[in-house]
Amino acid sequence: MILLLRKLLLDGCQEIGITLKEEQIESFMTYLTFLQQKSQEMNLTAIQEGEEIIIKHFLDSLTSLKALELQPGAKLIDIGTGAGFPGVPLKIVFPELQLSLLDSLKKRVGFLEDLCLKLRLKGVEFIHGRAEDFGQNTAYREKFDYVVSRAVAELGVLAEYCLPLVKVGGHFLALKGPLAGEELTKGKKALQILGGEVEKVITLNLPLREDKRNLVLIKKNKITPKQYPRKAGTPQKKPLE
Repeated sequence: MILLLRKLLLDGCQEIGITLKEEQIESFMTYLTFLQQKSQEMNLTAIQEGEEIIIKHFLDSLTSLKALELQPGAKLIDIGTGAGFPGVPLKIVFPELQLSLLDSLKKRVGFLEDLCLKLRLKGVEFIHGRAEDFGQNTAYREKFDYVVSRAVAELGVLAEYCLPLVKVGGHFLALKGPLAGEELTKGKKALQILGGEVEKVITLNLPLREDKRNLVLIKKNKITPKQYPRKAGTPQKKPLE
């Protein structure tokens, strides 16, 4: 079974344009096993089958590289990372990335700390809290080259979580499903207010599947007004329109 899973990972990465080293393959296999084990104890993912984890979590996360041109030493924060997606797969492939993982649930942050220790990943910061709070924190506000997020909120709401953390000239990447066009239409005003502009939208199939995905890459062109993000909970209750 392990050989089949390794082949699945390699085939999917090849489709994206990634060649994995042996130690990276081993890291993904360790990640898979640890995620399955810990999901028995806590709600990390509803997906339990090894094949589905590889395709719907690992490979889906790595499609980010179709949109991002990561530079050595770049600072990237993953908002609402959950069980580490897409941040940890990106760190495995790009170990020189300076990665921050933010999640509002303490037990998930604990899982990520244990995971990265197990994977021997260096240069990872673990943040327990809300994006709205850290977006107003001068140690984090407009300090990141890249902010990424997957399966957290609609684009207009997500932009208020993420764009305040992006430095001017940096990028915010939202990993979206087939309805990204509708979200873009609804979120257009929010992007303008927050200082972002859509640079490109890449539509693709999930590797080894026919499921549609959209990578929405937004460039930060100007400073986010200081009143954003609003206090925790407000962006979701009263989206910018």
